[in-house]
Amino acid sequence: MVRRGHWSRSLKAARLRVRRQIARSGYAEILGWTRELVLGLALAFAATTAIAQPFYVPSGSMEPTLAIGDELVATKYAYGYSHVSVRGGVLPDFKGRLFGSLPKRGDVVVFYPTNHPDETWVKRVIGLPGDRIQMREGRLLINGRELPLEPDGSGRVETESGAYITVPKFVETLPNGRKHAIFKWTWNGPYDNTRVYVVPKGELFMMGDDRDNSLDSRVARADGGIGFVPMDNVVGRADLVLGSYDFLNADSMRNWLALFRFARLFKAIR
Repeated sequence: MVRRGHWSRSLKAARLRVRRQIARSGYAEILGWTRELVLGLALAFAATTAIAQPFYVPSGSMEPTLAIGDELVATKYAYGYSHVSVRGGVLPDFKGRLFGSLPKRGDVVVFYPTNHPDETWVKRVIGLPGDRIQMREGRLLINGRELPLEPDGSGRVETESGAYITVPKFVETLPNGRKHAIFKWTWNGPYDNTRVYVVPKGELFMMGDDRDNSLDSRVARADGGIGFVPMDNVVGRADLVLGSYDFLNADSMRNWLALFRFARLFKAIR
């Protein structure tokens, strides 16, 4: 009797231990799944907010570097973080940049213009704080020095109507030796002869690569341009074109596939 009761009690205890183990195992499995889900969501949030973010190019002011319909990726850690780095109330409204550093001349940068705080724009950094910038007879001068400009044939500019126009193309060399392509339609346009712009502390001078089709720092905010761009308004550095689609000419389903610009897939931005 005692022996049988002992085995009966042992069997019940073993069953109870198994049930507890199963319960703990199920709980651990649920906990592990939840942890993986939270971690995945956190990584996705970081990838699209704190690390990098995709942006869409709707205009041609940066042609030939960026085309209308490009989808680009901007890395946010390149210049540190400001209150505009992560929108939606995630970061408090503060001045300055965490882990901040200045862009280099020639960087292509995504930013929020002061007079268009709900829009993201993309331009090339031409002037840093303290620089003196001027256009003279269509040529760019930085700190009194006219930049070298080499003819590079011609290229096609896409207009806002979807039409293409062939215009002269040049390669411009910045003082730090960086080269980039520009389009130059004319040499006597409204912004081909300007005053000397002295870039204030904490701000940048931006220009588009399609020089005669860009509202940039040459144009005052009151006239529809952007003036100087505060560093606090910079989102990140445009590094890569993910893909591109010529949506302006997508007038029917018959030609939609041909409008994908496969040659621009994963194209580095320089």
